[in-house]
Amino acid sequence: MTCRFLRLPDVRAKVGLSRSTIYLRMSRGQFPRTVKLGERSVGWIDSDIDDWIEQRINESSKEQGATL
Repeated sequence: MTCRFLRLPDVRAKVGLSRSTIYLRMSRGQFPRTVKLGERSVGWIDSDIDDWIEQRINESSKEQGATL
């Protein structure tokens, strides 16, 4: 398994959320946690972000199916 780290601008572009929303959801346990990359830098594991996106898609599909 190849692991790739994403920095905040990449995560924001990928998920379409603002910085404050990402960190708010992280604090609530609703978004993947960061990994410390250095003394003053963090990143997200690319596959964790992909999994989170997939979960949002699945939840949305179930909700739409229930309302039809």
